[in-house]
Amino acid sequence: MNGEMAKEYTVNLTWDAEAAVWIATSADIPGLVLESGSLDALTERVRFAAPELLALNGITQETFSMCFRSERHEQICL
Repeated sequence: MNGEMAKEYTVNLTWDAEAAVWIATSADIPGLVLESGSLDALTERVRFAAPELLALNGITQETFSMCFRSERHEQICL
């Protein structure tokens, strides 16, 4: 890494109750939009897609980290 700190990319994981899927997006990784019914499966898909998308966007780093932020809101009726 030549003494440089690894760049960190934030990935937002949001639950879509209507579609019953988790959706991954990132302002840091252009083109990242994935979905899955499982949070674990989605995280794994992002791990493989992110390097490819970064390379397609001309970002060439050997090492980077990802911060996954999940959010799920549910409406509950009494």
